[in-house]
Amino acid sequence: MKRIVLLLMMAVAFAVTVDAQGFLKRLKERALNAAENAVTNKVDDKVRRETDDAMDGVLNGKKKSNSNDADYEDAEVTDGDDTPDAVAQNQKSDFVRGSVILFEDDFANEQMGEFPSKWDISDGSLEVASVNGKKYAHSNAPGSVFSPLMENMLSYLPDVFTLEWEEFMCKPGDIDQVAWHIYFYNGDDELGNIYKMFRPGSPDVYGNYRFRKGGGASDDVTGELRWDLLEKFVKFGQWNHFAISFNKRAFKYYINGNRVINLPNVAAPSRFEFHVADGYPYRGVGHVILAKGAADLYQRQTTDISAVEKAIAETGKFVTNNILFETGKATLKPESMAEIQKVADYMKKNPTARFEVQGHTDNQGSDAINDPLSQQRAEAVVKALEGLGCDPFNMRAVGKGSHEPVADNSTDAGRAKNRRVEFIKK
Repeated sequence: MKRIVLLLMMAVAFAVTVDAQGFLKRLKERALNAAENAVTNKVDDKVRRETDDAMDGVLNGKKKSNSNDADYEDAEVTDGDDTPDAVAQNQKSDFVRGSVILFEDDFANEQMGEFPSKWDISDGSLEVASVNGKKYAHSNAPGSVFSPLMENMLSYLPDVFTLEWEEFMCKPGDIDQVAWHIYFYNGDDELGNIYKMFRPGSPDVYGNYRFRKGGGASDDVTGELRWDLLEKFVKFGQWNHFAISFNKRAFKYYINGNRVINLPNVAAPSRFEFHVADGYPYRGVGHVILAKGAADLYQRQTTDISAVEKAIAETGKFVTNNILFETGKATLKPESMAEIQKVADYMKKNPTARFEVQGHTDNQGSDAINDPLSQQRAEAVVKALEGLGCDPFNMRAVGKGSHEPVADNSTDAGRAKNRRVEFIKK
């Protein structure tokens, strides 16, 4: 009897031990799985964040910076909200520079403190200055009025043109406001103007515009530039890109590639003037480009795609001067994305086509600078296309420097043509 009891006790103990071991084993496996899932989730979160940052870098043409340095040119500006509102989503980035450069001045070869050689004034004064390493035409007197020095000062705008310039905007808190005007004339007859009053952090209306209607209409078309809309587009503490596209009667105005004014019928101007007001330490303009030609009226996406298709079908390549970079850098300007989108649409429509993406520069600077710069610019375009859904396997970036010019590098117009990106089908 004792032996039987002893055997029963041993069996129970063994069963308990086995069950306990199974429980511990299951508990251990569950803990390991939980730990593995936690690590995986953490890695996934990190990858998602890094991917989002990378995509922001592709579309913005720069990496996110954590620097607190005084040079704000490459600093990222954000309002803390990653989701654009419905109004911002409706803005267009359809700017296309005209094909023939009529006037260009980046002030790089001008002497500091001297009057810029390609300009004229009708009031006030003007001199070459520099901010954040970029030279510009600075008005050192309130109320200065200046315009490009042209052969016919009263009539130099064609019926289809684009106008681009840059302005440096102070950080919020540095100044109370920034006042700025651009006026358009037919001879001496004023046809319209854009008045900008930047008030960092203010919810008030900060600007307006007024243009005479085309076709002999007696009234004007007017409107307001609202801060709550445009604060998303202005980059404070940095240089900003402004542009105008005019096609016979249609007037469009852009801030950093975002279209903010779209007027279908205004009177055609023959010249323009910059007007600057008091109270702004950086009043002036940098890198001004006036070009003949512009995007077709009501140009549609299908037309854009067919232009790329036609060029590739006829020549085996697509060549463009509308992919723009910061001077001396491989940083894509926001207005370049419209042109890159056209190429992306073609590539996604033809997923087996392979391309050599070539970057070309003018001959300003040495080969030691231009060769790697052209390579970096080609790589930036490939990265942007990849961010738009194109297969990186089908693209190879190649920098050509200034070794294959297509125009005379001794003229502004020729250098502008040589600064290009080519998509060579292989």
